[in-house]
Amino acid sequence: MGRVNEKLVAFLNNRWLVFVAAIWVQSCAGIGYLFGSISPVIKTNLSYNQKQIARLGVAKDLGDSVGILAGTLSEILPFWGTLLVGALNNFIGYGWVWLIVTGRAPVLPLWAMCVLVFVGTNGETYFNTVSLVSCVQNFPKSRGPVVGILKGFAGLSGAILTQIYAIMHFPDSANLIFMIAVGPALVAIGMMFFIRPVAGHRQVRPSDGVSFSSVYGVCLLLAAYLMGVMLVEDLVDLSPTVIAIFTAVMFVILLTPFLIPVILTFSSETTAYPEQEALLQQSPKQEPARSEPDGHEVIFSEVEDEKSEGEDLLPASERQKRIAQLQARLLQAAAEGAVRVKRRKGPRRGEDFTLGQALIKADFWLIFFSLLLGSGTGLTVIDNLGQMSQSLGYDNTHIFVSLISIWNFLGRVGGGYFSEIVVRDYAYPRPIAMATAQFLMIFGHIFIGMGWPGAMYIGTLITGLGYGAHWAIVPATASELFGLKKFGALYNFLTLSTPMGSLIFSGLIASSIYDSEAEKQAHNGLSQLQSSSSVWFSRLHVDAPLKCDGAICFFLTCMIMAGFCAIAGMLSLILVHRTKGVYYNLYGKSRASTLS
Repeated sequence: MGRVNEKLVAFLNNRWLVFVAAIWVQSCAGIGYLFGSISPVIKTNLSYNQKQIARLGVAKDLGDSVGILAGTLSEILPFWGTLLVGALNNFIGYGWVWLIVTGRAPVLPLWAMCVLVFVGTNGETYFNTVSLVSCVQNFPKSRGPVVGILKGFAGLSGAILTQIYAIMHFPDSANLIFMIAVGPALVAIGMMFFIRPVAGHRQVRPSDGVSFSSVYGVCLLLAAYLMGVMLVEDLVDLSPTVIAIFTAVMFVILLTPFLIPVILTFSSETTAYPEQEALLQQSPKQEPARSEPDGHEVIFSEVEDEKSEGEDLLPASERQKRIAQLQARLLQAAAEGAVRVKRRKGPRRGEDFTLGQALIKADFWLIFFSLLLGSGTGLTVIDNLGQMSQSLGYDNTHIFVSLISIWNFLGRVGGGYFSEIVVRDYAYPRPIAMATAQFLMIFGHIFIGMGWPGAMYIGTLITGLGYGAHWAIVPATASELFGLKKFGALYNFLTLSTPMGSLIFSGLIASSIYDSEAEKQAHNGLSQLQSSSSVWFSRLHVDAPLKCDGAICFFLTCMIMAGFCAIAGMLSLILVHRTKGVYYNLYGKSRASTLS
């Protein structure tokens, strides 16, 4: 009996169980990505124009990104309490929107609807914060893969929820809003006692590489499966039974990662490796730069900062020898009064920063504005997919929402995987992967803007991959440059850039251009109606919501966004240049010692 209890405790405290529970929460946490599916029904039932829908979209983006309160509460409340607050936000916000859209509650002013959408979507920030902070703390040596996988499942949640909705056979598509209100809240409440830090750095195993490979395999299988299912459902009229079978297989794939903590706990390999624990416990003492160094470490820190670039090319033993010589000379000079050793103010990049300390660093703002321009343009496409596809003559807008959700997912998983190769194998700055994604997004915007036959599929592919990559690369980069201690606050501040970008590109640029083109088309149609002397029908046409048809509706918007993506890529390249030395200190030394 004691052996069983020991196994059960080990299972409940297994960091892979926490990771799997976080994956399930993230699988339904990206509720904001379904706005493109619910915006047409909101627009129709409440008689909104495109500017009003754009304002709701900005409110959604604000709710999705303003996570300062979530980051603060995660440091005060237990993680289960933070998840519960997020579940309540999600349920109350979107539940009330559903009541209004279906006529069960009185219609509220636009500003009140924006508040409800903000509150409902803001629940996602609580899910993200708890999942990311707990898992990054449990897997400190695998930040790229962990962040990429978690954010990837959040991006895929749009396709997952759409597939679940397909088996419910609601006659009114407004009931998708009801599922958005109830589904994520129930999953978060069910998982809230499992997601927490469990001293994961003491559970390092040689089999971790195999475990991550298994999760990556599940990710790729799920994405490929959902893409195939969505295409089949779009091209073929399937029976409810077949759709239910497709959805059941999707659930089986989602449950597969649960086998990892089960096997790890109940296999023969049940104990941590003491030599690895010793190395992990000793590593902080061996690191040369800390936030609170003593006198010798301050000198070492300054020598590291001032060393020439060519010194990085020396063998590790020779470099350490030279630094030790310089340190000894400085100590002797300080003792003789020739120089004064000065204590560095604040942490160095790679150490633990507070939010206030990070805000005065140029690197932090380079990340912020690069994310604003890159993810802001990508999110504008996601928010306006319904109108974009309708303007190009596509009747089923759900297929593009589902497809871009899959590409978004693959971009996040791939961004985490390939950026980890860049830093681990080459000790090169991770932001180079973000620059690559941003330059690729230029072509995605051009394809969508041109409106060629089939270009919508290619454009959503490129844009989804590029947008998704941001959310695997940026959190990992922030944790590497500014530390893990205040990671929740730092990450949630950086996410503020996304609604700012959405406000600029969607709320101001896209909606204004769309309504302007729609007014031109309505004016031309009205002139034709007046020439036929149908006064009553002309008035009816004027009262109808504005609608734009053709590639012209979003052409100029997409070209503008392509230009700003180029600027974002340049900012990322500047960050790469500035952080080469930091990434060499983080990853290059261990790589050089391994090679030697």
